[in-house]
Amino acid sequence: MTLTLSADQARRIALRAQGLLGAPDRRAGVRGVLRHLGAVQLDTISVLARSHELVPYARLGAIGRGTVESAYWGTESTFEYWSHAACILPVEEWPLFAFRRRRHRDRGHLWGHQVAPETYRHVLDKLRAEGPLTATELGGAKRTSEWWDWSDTKIAVERALAFGDVVCTERRSWKRVYELAEQAVPAELFGQELSDAECLRQLVTQAGAALGVATRADLMDYHRLKAEQVDSVLADSPLVPVEVAGWGAPAWADPAALASEPRGRHRTTLLSPFDSLIWDRARTERVFGMTHRLEAYTPRHKRVHGYFAMPLLSQGRLVGRVDPAREGRTLVARQVSLDAPKHVEALAGALCEAAEWVGCDTVRIEQLGDERLRPALERLLAA
Repeated sequence: MTLTLSADQARRIALRAQGLLGAPDRRAGVRGVLRHLGAVQLDTISVLARSHELVPYARLGAIGRGTVESAYWGTESTFEYWSHAACILPVEEWPLFAFRRRRHRDRGHLWGHQVAPETYRHVLDKLRAEGPLTATELGGAKRTSEWWDWSDTKIAVERALAFGDVVCTERRSWKRVYELAEQAVPAELFGQELSDAECLRQLVTQAGAALGVATRADLMDYHRLKAEQVDSVLADSPLVPVEVAGWGAPAWADPAALASEPRGRHRTTLLSPFDSLIWDRARTERVFGMTHRLEAYTPRHKRVHGYFAMPLLSQGRLVGRVDPAREGRTLVARQVSLDAPKHVEALAGALCEAAEWVGCDTVRIEQLGDERLRPALERLLAA
């Protein structure tokens, strides 16, 4: 008999699975968050901080930003690869993406870019002789000032990254640092060559654990797998079928998530739009009832909630949005909306914590969806 979960149970299971319900594991720190989530998305946008910094901040609180960066880069305990998007991944997952590396090799090119075999060999030879290098150090990243106009060297090294001949375990000034995979990936992991089926089974299992409870579409989205890939291994995974009231689609749950009732303290925090709790917009609407879109690439006059609107998480629900910016030592909330006046205190707390974390000592509210809330909000911010 299939277990039936209420929508509220599913929401709390999802929060706990994502590390946003219950006591955080501070001893495991940032690396523990990464291992638990399985992937942390990277993005070039930096408002309060870059998204990969905001993800552990949302779960662990105001840990030092230097602590976050040192946990991610330069230790060869992580690597960058294409998962949900460009993501930081725990190095233990290197074998799990063999299926994707093989697919890139079979295709023979990267996003349509072609490169001469001698250029490819030159890149590998230079890395072997000189050690880790950026694309600029390898010979130049771009032909022109346009971001997309890659040089042959950049195409070659990105192709080598996709194929698994090189790996990125570090960034310098936001530039990828490339290293031969055989030198950077621990030998016991580099030597593993899992079948496609085993890669997919483990990735679906990991996605299920990170989501807690998920539809097939949710499982597909987490590491950007195809429907037939998920279908081919789902029955062999440890995930168990469940029904969730109101979801309108079959779901699967991590058995560990069903073993005990989700309890504990909820985090109150601002979430990056690229946070894995909400990066799947359809799931966010189904689980939390919020329709949220990143509007950074929407023309200014068409934006509804702002350039980098960050949902406010409080008491396990998404209760508002803040579009932040920084001006010197002031955190500016350019646009703020709340679902109800009762969330003003949570909003003030989240803004103050975020301001302190990024080195700001004041908060300024610009556009407020309900101006009647301004006196109470500003009193709380001043206090």
